[in-house]
Amino acid sequence: MPDRVRKRERETPKKEKLCRTCGKAFAWSVARAKDWDLAKYCSQECSGYAKGEKAAELEAAILKLLAECGPGETICPSDAAKLVGGIGSRRDWEGLMQPAREAARRLVKARKIVVMQNGRVVDAEIAKGAIRLGLGLR
Repeated sequence: MPDRVRKRERETPKKEKLCRTCGKAFAWSVARAKDWDLAKYCSQECSGYAKGEKAAELEAAILKLLAECGPGETICPSDAAKLVGGIGSRRDWEGLMQPAREAARRLVKARKIVVMQNGRVVDAEIAKGAIRLGLGLR
């Protein structure tokens, strides 16, 4: 039996895409290389998620979801992003993940929630990777 030859890795085509909001064509760039498969807007303004724009909504969503949970229950920041951004597809709420984590950090500073990893309360400023959000005072 012949040895298997490893297939070449396919490169993502570097074609122009059309912005879903304004319809303008935007091109591949080195800055967009990492997220090119997910890119669907030409700019931050067209995405509708300008920095800080959804902050209050995300904070309210986190607190609402935690209030609906039972005592000792936790939520993922993606739950708040899905609530604010919509559950239509992953691409609809994926852009809100970083703002959701930032909203969680602000709520930790206000001592309204705690950030947990592996069942332990951790410092929100240095936590990396998967985190869970829960109610409680430190």
